Amino acid sequence: MIRIAQNVFKVLLPLVLGGAILYWMYRGFDFQSVRHVLLHEMDWTWMLLSFPFGILAQLFRGWRWRQTLEPVGETPRNGVAVNSIFLSYAVSLVIPRVGEFMRCGILKRWDGVSFSKALGTVVTERAIDTLVVLLVTASTLLFQMSVFGTFFERTGTSLGSIFQQFSLAGYLVTAVCGVAVLLLLHLLLKRLYIYNKVKATLSGIWEGVLSLRGVTNLPLFLLFTAGIWISYFLHYYLTFFCFDFTADLGVGCALVTFVVGSIAVIVPTPNGAGPWHFAVKTMLILYGVADEQALYFVLIVHTVQTLLVVFLGIWAWLRLSFTKTIIT
Repeated sequence: MIRIAQNVFKVLLPLVLGGAILYWMYRGFDFQSVRHVLLHEMDWTWMLLSFPFGILAQLFRGWRWRQTLEPVGETPRNGVAVNSIFLSYAVSLVIPRVGEFMRCGILKRWDGVSFSKALGTVVTERAIDTLVVLLVTASTLLFQMSVFGTFFERTGTSLGSIFQQFSLAGYLVTAVCGVAVLLLLHLLLKRLYIYNKVKATLSGIWEGVLSLRGVTNLPLFLLFTAGIWISYFLHYYLTFFCFDFTADLGVGCALVTFVVGSIAVIVPTPNGAGPWHFAVKTMLILYGVADEQALYFVLIVHTVQTLLVVFLGIWAWLRLSFTKTIIT
């Protein structure tokens, strides 16, 4: 009974957290105006042009995953590997992170791949992606640090004036969100047994990185890795040109908001809903976008891109339904 309650809590907490952040952000928002923006103020051409890059990112991830499985003696079909990625992302919209286990289960069912080996390579993949995000974050901060100083200088904004604009409700919501994030981190750390084992964990990540020496074509692996993150960025950046108020912000702003959004999705809500909206909206305002316009941007872009993930998940489910299993 306690185990069931814990599982229910782990499922509901991300949903409640994401919902609470979205409610706080969009309280009093006129959702009827979104229809007008969608039909009359938004250039859908750029949104459609961004779709191929969203698909490419997942294709590269599927192909790269197949490469990491080869050194451990597993060779799933390309189609099965890619469709498992499509479906895993869609499933994670319902229960965050469960897709990682589902894609390993798909490979086991359709191609007889060892579940434990597949899961081990997922950990390696995440270690590589974490290093990439850290590298991109450090580079972005280094080259865009002047933007923050310019903003504060031109607007005369200080931390004191920012906090003075907070209402009592704002302080309370911020505090609740902070406590919720700390609680999630506590549960995650406890679940992964990281207490007093930080060195062992870092060592494990490093071993995962070193295991890439067994990849048959390392340049291709690195190309896939670069392709994943370049595609993710272009999938996001092209949406800037959908709106007049973001079209001229430039690559620098896109990089900063992309990095901040990528870090925000660490909080396990469905597709980062809530934390992603808050983080990207806050940074857009930092670059001079009006509050209401920033709300339009994060709501429309996140919703449309999430619908693409759903579509790809349905496509993968249909494809796998007509794919023969290989019994080994």
